[in-house]
Amino acid sequence: MNAASARGPQHFDLVSHWRIDAPVERVWAALADPSGWPLWWPYVRQVRTLREGDPDGVGAVRRIDWRTRLPYSVCIDVEGVEVLPPQHLRARARGQLEGEGLWLLRPSSGGTDVTYVWRVKLTRRWMRWLAPLLAPLLCWNHDGVMRAGEAGLRRHLGARH
Repeated sequence: MNAASARGPQHFDLVSHWRIDAPVERVWAALADPSGWPLWWPYVRQVRTLREGDPDGVGAVRRIDWRTRLPYSVCIDVEGVEVLPPQHLRARARGQLEGEGLWLLRPSSGGTDVTYVWRVKLTRRWMRWLAPLLAPLLCWNHDGVMRAGEAGLRRHLGARH
């Protein structure tokens, strides 16, 4: 289940909920290693490390090149700013989109409940200009990218649907 709300024509709050039938430590390991995302997340084209952070990833900066369900791609630099293994990952994004992402993981009935909160500001001129008209389409796009990530992570971890 995913939810979205617009905080203005150029700002979006996007919330995704995943249920992964795998222990929280395994889910954490996959999410806390963005360099491995292209192996299981179909919309992640490439991840390059621009700066190493501390052992938990705080201070690390990675350039993530995303393709989307729409005819455009997005490249953002993501910096780890807060890590509490295996529960909480917060990162700041800059580039073609700006904002903050927060992964929350909770063990639940032999699996893991994952919530992702993405507070984003559009920076591309065409996106800002068209945002009032295209907001539903942009939310639909984000939802599909996130659902593909959930399905890919399940396959990667050998988890049931």
